[in-house]
Amino acid sequence: MNVFNLEDPNAKRYHTWNQHLKDHFGEKVFKVALDGGFSCPNRDGRTGGGGCTFCSESGSGDFAQSALDPLPLQLRKGIAQQHKKWPQAKKYLAYFQNFTNTYAPVDVLRSRYEQVLNEPGVVGLMIGTRADCLPPETIAYLAELNQSHYLWVELGLQTIHESTSRLINRGHTYEAYLKAVEALRQHDIQICTHLINGLPGEDHAMMMESLKRVLLDSDIQGIKLHLLHLMENTAMVKDYEAGRLRFLEKDDYVSLICDQLEIIPQEIVIHRLTGDAPRKSLIGPKWSLKKWEVLNSIDDELKRRGTYQGIYDIRRRGERHD
Repeated sequence: MNVFNLEDPNAKRYHTWNQHLKDHFGEKVFKVALDGGFSCPNRDGRTGGGGCTFCSESGSGDFAQSALDPLPLQLRKGIAQQHKKWPQAKKYLAYFQNFTNTYAPVDVLRSRYEQVLNEPGVVGLMIGTRADCLPPETIAYLAELNQSHYLWVELGLQTIHESTSRLINRGHTYEAYLKAVEALRQHDIQICTHLINGLPGEDHAMMMESLKRVLLDSDIQGIKLHLLHLMENTAMVKDYEAGRLRFLEKDDYVSLICDQLEIIPQEIVIHRLTGDAPRKSLIGPKWSLKKWEVLNSIDDELKRRGTYQGIYDIRRRGERHD
């Protein structure tokens, strides 16, 4: 059944992260991106070297606070910055974003997470990590946190296609992702999966297939759909120079996102529909810098189609739900 207000021209036609937080907490809540000082097994040699080829020097956390500051200070600085946009907000999520934020012994995780959990106004955690960095003892600790705090674990899958995974040097398999989801869900931990649209060699059908497989194979509660950003000083620049990478055009991206939204069940929270990249290091696509134009174009295209998230819910055999 459709839950979106199609009569309101300003209403979103998908289950937004902002609305989810308002529904859960009853008020505005924002997240503060932190650098927890973690590394990555795909950089330090445990599973590989150099990291994923799209990953920046900051570990895909280009807008997080500086790791030179203690975590409580990072949090306070981030809150002050966000209060410029939302001065009335009093509740915050601490977002461990850079690199792999479960890649350490549990005592280290406990020390770093709980430095910010004890800060005023912090109501929960968001933890970005990899499927191959969730051993049983870490999952047990996350389960403990999930009993006392609002918690999301973000898994950077990016694609289900192993040929692409090898090309981007992801360093783990789709099977590892599925096992990680299963282990987390045994403790009712909320999971947000990351997929990237526009990876080298992937066409519309492959990108749609990644989303379909994730929705059908794994019990996730949220999803981030990213636009691939090519940034300076990343290994993927070689693919671009060799002609293996072609940027998506804005209209093609908007159309793809709407196709993807239409098959995502309405209960799944849409954490992101595009992405951010620092202007100074972005090679392309340059149109992505106008983020709100992209988001407005997605809204306009859904209205033009007369559709919304879940109208062709893949988990209900693609039936239309009016």
